[in-house]
Amino acid sequence: MELVPTIRVHIEKYMREQNLKLQHFSDITGINVGTLSAILNGSRPMSMNQLNQITSAMGLEKGYFYETYGVESFIESSPHWRRLEPYLYECAELGKLDCIQKVITHVTDDRSYIEELFEVAEGFFARGLNEAALILYECVADSEKYQHSERLALCQYRIFLLHKTLNKFNNLNAAIKFEPFIDKLNEEVQLDAIKDLANLYSTINLWDKVFELANELIRRAEFQIQLQSMRRKRKPRVASYPLFIYKAYANLLMANVSEERKRYKQALKYTDVYEDIVDGIKNPTEEEQELIELFKGWAEGNRYLYKILSGDFELLNRYLDYLDINHAEMLTALTYIIQAANQYSYNIDYTLNRFQNHIGQIKAERHVKGLYNEQATNFRYIRLFYELAKYRLSQNQIQQGIEHLITSFERSVSSNDDMMCIKCIDLYGKYRHFASKTQEEQYTKLIDKLSVPTFQ
Repeated sequence: MELVPTIRVHIEKYMREQNLKLQHFSDITGINVGTLSAILNGSRPMSMNQLNQITSAMGLEKGYFYETYGVESFIESSPHWRRLEPYLYECAELGKLDCIQKVITHVTDDRSYIEELFEVAEGFFARGLNEAALILYECVADSEKYQHSERLALCQYRIFLLHKTLNKFNNLNAAIKFEPFIDKLNEEVQLDAIKDLANLYSTINLWDKVFELANELIRRAEFQIQLQSMRRKRKPRVASYPLFIYKAYANLLMANVSEERKRYKQALKYTDVYEDIVDGIKNPTEEEQELIELFKGWAEGNRYLYKILSGDFELLNRYLDYLDINHAEMLTALTYIIQAANQYSYNIDYTLNRFQNHIGQIKAERHVKGLYNEQATNFRYIRLFYELAKYRLSQNQIQQGIEHLITSFERSVSSNDDMMCIKCIDLYGKYRHFASKTQEEQYTKLIDKLSVPTFQ
């Protein structure tokens, strides 16, 4: 096994090559000469700040010695939290995930730093350092897998949030693994967890499950609201949103389920309920007022939508005017407008021309930045271009229709969405003889990808 030179060996070699005395190198690094001498003779450990100063003085990129530092300080020596914590943060900032994984795997052999590692994971999560946070959450969860603690449940919740992908099967597995931990979470955090779980199930079309979770969300939100009203002194909020929002959102979910089941009158009733909930808030704070306006906007747009989906296109122009102001709703709205046009053989060329630039932008960016999570956006993207393909093909705009169909099929394949893959293949088969050579090649490549099993 080849011996790896220590950081001290690298420093000494650099000083010899540059003909630097200790005092001169001290001046360059900004580290006290006595401290530097103690580091080089091995009688004093090096801090992260000192390592960065030395690395910079040697003309090397930040993080050059991080892997070696991790081995020397935390694997070959007893780890000390005062050095380990800044090391983890520095590695996370630079994306040196392998360094984090190697050190953490060793450190969690005993449980002395579990609490501190969890707090660092929470810090990473808050700062959006998600990949690094996931490593720590998984290590902490693995160390506590036989415990029944709130910390373990919160780790599993964070892992669930961070593990969600565009692959529906991966998401389903993540949901199934996480759901048993919900009851171990803080009671207010449970509201967020149920909301997030319902959102995920909606992206994979498990509508019975969404409806079940929406009912559970109402029950738990009402309990928390009642509990809050009984307290003399209001406790600091733990949930992400004011409690009434969860009750309103649960009814929004129920409206979505009713819409998917084509029960549009029922969807309108749930819409009335969630708008009444937010309208009933007296003296709202600035945060609450913003959320109230958000739900009222959703209610307005969804009422237009449910009318159109039931075949009433008289309100279409008013809905389009609404979309001119509410661009974040564009992806969902266009998908369902085109779906309704296909169902009722209604001409929407004016609508498509009016929002041609938005459709082009959606396709170019391959996603829409808005109010939805990535999984929901992906699902709507697939549906939009499938419905658009059906519409163009029905209008005898064959090449354009096939182009949209391939766009939908490509995303369906990458997401392992079997249902949409089958729909795309079936529709393509009806128009295949009209496809250009390029379109046929694109389609064949996607079929080849579909037939090769992938393991993740």
